Amino acid sequence: MKTDLEISQEYALLPIAEIAEKIGLTTDDIELYGKYKAKIDPKKIDKTKKDGKLVLVTAITPTPAGEGKTTTLIGLADAMNLIGKKTVVAMREPSLGPVFGVKGGATGGGYSQVVPMEDINLHFTGDFHALGAANNLLAAMIDNHIFHGNELNIDLKRITWKRCVDMNDRQLRFVTDGLGGEKNGVPREDGYDITVASEIMAVLCLAESFSDLKKRIARIIVAYDIFGKPITAGDLKAEGAMTALLKDAIKPNLVQTLGGTPAIIHGGPFANIAHGCNSVIATKAALKLSDYCVTEAGFGADLGAEKFFDIKCRKAGLRPSAAVVVATVRALKMHGGLKKEQLGEQDLDALKKGLPNLLRHVSNVKNVYGLPVVVAVNRFPTDTDEEIDEVIKECKKLGVNVKLSTVWERGGEGGRELAEEVVRLCEEKSAFKLCYPDDYSVKQKIEAVTEKIYGGKGVNYTPNALEEIQKLEEGGFGALPVCIAKTQYSFSDDASKLGAPEDFEITVRSVKVSAGAGFIVVLTGNIITMPGLPKLPAAERIDVDENGVIRALF
Repeated sequence: MKTDLEISQEYALLPIAEIAEKIGLTTDDIELYGKYKAKIDPKKIDKTKKDGKLVLVTAITPTPAGEGKTTTLIGLADAMNLIGKKTVVAMREPSLGPVFGVKGGATGGGYSQVVPMEDINLHFTGDFHALGAANNLLAAMIDNHIFHGNELNIDLKRITWKRCVDMNDRQLRFVTDGLGGEKNGVPREDGYDITVASEIMAVLCLAESFSDLKKRIARIIVAYDIFGKPITAGDLKAEGAMTALLKDAIKPNLVQTLGGTPAIIHGGPFANIAHGCNSVIATKAALKLSDYCVTEAGFGADLGAEKFFDIKCRKAGLRPSAAVVVATVRALKMHGGLKKEQLGEQDLDALKKGLPNLLRHVSNVKNVYGLPVVVAVNRFPTDTDEEIDEVIKECKKLGVNVKLSTVWERGGEGGRELAEEVVRLCEEKSAFKLCYPDDYSVKQKIEAVTEKIYGGKGVNYTPNALEEIQKLEEGGFGALPVCIAKTQYSFSDDASKLGAPEDFEITVRSVKVSAGAGFIVVLTGNIITMPGLPKLPAAERIDVDENGVIRALF
């Protein structure tokens, strides 16, 4: 069987100018990054054009069996173009950390990929490097200000801004820096985040223009002074230089799928820590350049979709028309208690036990957010007709159709029925709504998501979290949406609770404001913002031959 990389390397890419022409862009509207990649100048897009329809692809709670959300997203876009619907796929950029770690890339798989996949999964157009540089410039300016007298009276024990690097490196989670004597800085405890977990990533992905980006950067809280007053990037006069570093990174990237569909890939915040969606600028560009924009949000619908709706759509004024929830029989059987090595055999009992996970996600999208929804089942050769029929039967009880997807092996042709159902759903009258209103208190917002989306019965708050919530509301941040950071492996904050657990409570241990991004981060469980590499990282397999051709990249 061919690997994803081998399939992508056999594909004859179209010049990126030809891809741009498909969505009405000329060579004057794009900036070429070689033959097959380009930046789109947002100023060249006709803002008076009517928006296309927005479709979200989300998924069940992830398992080691895999769900294929990104593969389905890309195959769906190809299929929609095959049936004559002008469609653009809008995606996130992959982080180098998972690429060299364990998760792999984020460019799809099989015959449903975006290309050139090596470039996209590695340095691409340099956006993440620019974000890291801007983030670390701010960190350097904080320490430089302290070194030269600390006129702002920054409390060294209350510096909240961390440095970042786009690589899994647990050694950097907690560091002590500024050592070596008074000429080498001020000694203090410090730490690193992975770039995709940094607030600068969230800021870029929620900004709508250069001026908006600059204003958001200025609002970033980096520390508190000795009196407890917040210190911002604007107080350090850092926003201008940081925006200058991001002048190209703010422009969306244009590539293509194996089916020749235009793909706009831009930004990539983690969904268990940040809001897990590609940039607002990219999504709005795709809506102006197509009749249908198909996009995704990270991890399961309880994380990615919730944040897509309650943060991104709320803040950017986006109104989706329909949603797709991706599942596999294999993953549902894992939620029913089977181990990965047991998934090849029919087991209706395990499937029935795992199905509530899918049904809760589907019900949330349909009933909490008011969107028409279809279930896309990635069919594996080991799936039996009886198992597929069980999924169809249970989804029908919710008034939701199931469509089988074989886009991994057939590309767009394997997603025709799914595409036709998505188009049909987009013609239905959408009653899109949010999970909670702006004027809810911070606690009411957390509890609304916990009860309506997760299926929990309540929230426990540590004394520290209660104090932080009070201070945030007193500081005027109470109207912001909440971005709940929790495990991606369960509806609850306990990764071991698979399926659709009930009667659980989540524990909020800390709350902080991302003032630049415009949301409140609510920390549950033990969420790590700097991952580590596994015992056998993918980096050990990746290589390049004497002709410069990359090998073993998925």
